[in-house]
Amino acid sequence: MTTGNILPWVLFNLFVLAMLALDLGVFHRKAREIEIREALLWSLFWIALALVFNAGLLWFWPDRGQARQAALEFLTGYLIEKSLSVDNIFVFVLIFNYFAIPGIYQRRVLFWGIIGALVFRAIFIAAGITLIRKFDWVIYLFGAFLVVTGIRLAFEKDKEIHPEKNPVLRAFRRVMPVTTEFHGSSFFVRNAGRLAATPLFVVLLLIETTDIIFAVDSIPAILAVTQDPFIVYTSNVFAILGLRALYFALAGVVRRFHFLHYGLSAILTFVGVKMLANHHAHAKVISTEMSLAFIGAALAVSIIASILWPKRDTGLEREADPAAPAASG
Repeated sequence: MTTGNILPWVLFNLFVLAMLALDLGVFHRKAREIEIREALLWSLFWIALALVFNAGLLWFWPDRGQARQAALEFLTGYLIEKSLSVDNIFVFVLIFNYFAIPGIYQRRVLFWGIIGALVFRAIFIAAGITLIRKFDWVIYLFGAFLVVTGIRLAFEKDKEIHPEKNPVLRAFRRVMPVTTEFHGSSFFVRNAGRLAATPLFVVLLLIETTDIIFAVDSIPAILAVTQDPFIVYTSNVFAILGLRALYFALAGVVRRFHFLHYGLSAILTFVGVKMLANHHAHAKVISTEMSLAFIGAALAVSIIASILWPKRDTGLEREADPAAPAASG
């Protein structure tokens, strides 16, 4: 489906806008903490919605002969984006706890973070596909980048955040003052007649820049599966729309999945090899079905292994666990 067929793009984006308006204007009008049960239900809702859309591709894809392939590519891309988003969640937990953001305000930060993520992902997708179509050799760069990133992730130790080293945040603080206290759910306030940002906006800025960094990994990964703009965009959007609910569902337990980064490492390395092999051979050496099976198996094995062989926790580690304060959110 090319960008020339504008109707599906218009209808899909209208659907996204309607869902965001419904979320902000109806279901979550008042600031409050999100309980785990509610977050799980919302997560299941977004996953079900993505699967319904996936089924719709089988029925309504313009080229009937390619409908099954399009649906498989969407499902594979969605699974890649969904699995990589778990890594986002762990960093979000660290950021919220570093700045001691109350659970009642986390939902608002994540909502606007998602809005920004949708915009930047669309830009990255357009740029990535344009580069590949104009410069064929870029595929080798993307593939090699994914392989290197995957290998590096396998040796990555516990994540840490250093907001004071974030160049965007440092540049922002030079041009605008930041208050030391929260002012409800406001991002900006008037302080002595001058506009100032609140710590809540600082966190939003960090969330946004973090997502941009993650997009550098995730966009090439999905381009290894398909280069159809509509499939790449819609699979990304569905994964992002469900990110906030997934955060509140997993914030308190995500640290327990200590083998998950090995699964994500295997996935990134695999899709990098797939991109290189398929492009070099000018054929599908590694099929979409094989990719889907490998991604599902890598996730299942890493999650099951984390459950069967839990990380040994000392009292000190539990006390310092950054996920603990967010568990109720």
